[in-house]
Amino acid sequence: MSRVQRITSANGRLKNLMNQTDNRICADCGARDPKWASANIGVFICLKCCGVHRSLGARISKVLSVQLDEWSDEDIDAMIEVGGNSSANSIYEADIPEGYSKPGPDSTHDERSRFIRSKYELQEFLKSSLRITSRKSSASIQSSFSTKILDSFRIKSSKEPETVVEYIGLLKVKVIKGINLAIRDMMTSDPYVVLTLGKQTIQTAVIKSNLNPVWNVELMLSVPQNFGPVKLQVYDYDTFSADDIMGEAEIDIQPLITSAMAYGDPEMFSNMQIGKWLKSQDNALIEDSIVNIIDGKVKQQVSIKLQNVECGEIYLQLEWLPLDQ
Repeated sequence: MSRVQRITSANGRLKNLMNQTDNRICADCGARDPKWASANIGVFICLKCCGVHRSLGARISKVLSVQLDEWSDEDIDAMIEVGGNSSANSIYEADIPEGYSKPGPDSTHDERSRFIRSKYELQEFLKSSLRITSRKSSASIQSSFSTKILDSFRIKSSKEPETVVEYIGLLKVKVIKGINLAIRDMMTSDPYVVLTLGKQTIQTAVIKSNLNPVWNVELMLSVPQNFGPVKLQVYDYDTFSADDIMGEAEIDIQPLITSAMAYGDPEMFSNMQIGKWLKSQDNALIEDSIVNIIDGKVKQQVSIKLQNVECGEIYLQLEWLPLDQ
């Protein structure tokens, strides 16, 4: 099975799970249509709660986008074994004090943070018999739920703590189109775009037999505090062999993020230019890339000449989303 076929199969299983009634609202605040999940805990969550989950670290909550990230079979199996948001909450919220109010879709970041940390990190709402205080006790716990879920809690032990990755925001990348892409089949190619930031990898759909494909698809990446450039690669999909590379480039997101943070809330400003990524011999820009505030959002148009290939251009739009948005 090729990489694209494997991803398609996994996405189908994940979609079936998402269609359960209880998974159509966030497990933590009740917001409709959640697009994120904690794969090791087994719950679907909204964008605002996703930010808090990421701050807990992957040892407690492994956050993935249900639309944009590549899911492993193990991740999906763990979600299916839990059974959905209602089943998970019957364990994680089993002992909520009477009168305690869960956060709602419009709750503040601080309210969400307090609740989510109490629920998953501090284990305050678990029945006392299920609370994990050591690896020895966790091994003896008998439950119909996956041990992977139980192991997701912070375990107090003598081991050195893991380094927690702190995220500062989200990068929305709209992959618009490609122009004059390289031929990798007899007369054409079946291109798709892969974006990588740190350990995150996301990709577009494959467009069959087209050297000038139009995707117009939005992809999302979480941006860590110590971020580097986004790596862009274009591949030709092959059914019976490894996919062929059709060029690559690096996208410097520093100008976008620095400009956005310097101006703060973009909704306070009218449409204006606030930054620029300059074309040079050291980057793949076709022309200078301008950072603008447009209708209260920080956006940047990027046109890239693909590197290490005979021809090809990719056109993108970047948008910066702070985690509290």
